Amino acid sequence: MADFTRRPSAVPSGYNIPSSDSSEAGDDAPLPFPEALPRTDFLAPDFQPAAYLSALPHRHQTLEDLRSDLRDRSTAISAELLELVNSNYTAFLSLGSELRGGNDKVQDVKVALLGFRRAVEEIKAKVTARREETQSLNNQLRDVRSSISTGREMLELSDRLSVLEERLAIHGPNDSGEQDWDSDESDDDVDEDPDEHVEGLHGSSPARLLTSAGECRNIAIMADNLDQQHPYVVKCQARLAKCRKTLLLDLSNALKEARHAGERGQSRVLRYLKIYDILEVRQDAIKLLRKG
Repeated sequence: MADFTRRPSAVPSGYNIPSSDSSEAGDDAPLPFPEALPRTDFLAPDFQPAAYLSALPHRHQTLEDLRSDLRDRSTAISAELLELVNSNYTAFLSLGSELRGGNDKVQDVKVALLGFRRAVEEIKAKVTARREETQSLNNQLRDVRSSISTGREMLELSDRLSVLEERLAIHGPNDSGEQDWDSDESDDDVDEDPDEHVEGLHGSSPARLLTSAGECRNIAIMADNLDQQHPYVVKCQARLAKCRKTLLLDLSNALKEARHAGERGQSRVLRYLKIYDILEVRQDAIKLLRKG
């Protein structure tokens, strides 16, 4: 005969069955419900939510119930955290005043920082002094270079004046202002001048006077670019004025001679007049022509 005695069914782990003192254990008995998830499971260092949930196959629980359980646990943890903060808030605020010791270390750090700051200030002062010294040396070097350049220009001015004076024979035997007509016949710049040798005319040729006039003008421009108050420049200006005076006297004599020569000196007259334009003394030529 078959044994129809009711045997207790196996209950999955993680579930609780409510106890009952009554003898009724039939179909009206409440279903088992899952226990709360252990808190220690969430404290594992390698806790992974997805892996943890997939490892709960024995929990016959809907997803919504699981979410509700987790929300309740989150609320409980937040409440515990708030209570923990409130209970230790006073101690946290008084933490700064309760600290003791370490003053020596702090003082050592202050001293080290002050020493470092002093060293930085000293280095900055040295850098500033070196920069000022370098700037001063650069200014001196610029002044020296400027002085050297000016000196070279003055020497060139003097050399060109010497050549012009030699050409005009200012320091020669005819220092009275009369030109030594035969003193520069070997000049290469007038060898091919058609008016160089005209019978009956002994004055300087237009080519010779034109060269001297151009050089006189160039020297004047060079002298104007220098310091007019410098004694050396003042002396050179005096020499240039003497050269210009000698040149104008020579030009005047040559023009008079060419005019009196008639047709033989006609071409020379025109060229002499152009020299007056170069020297910017056209009025002198007009006065000379009016005198006849």
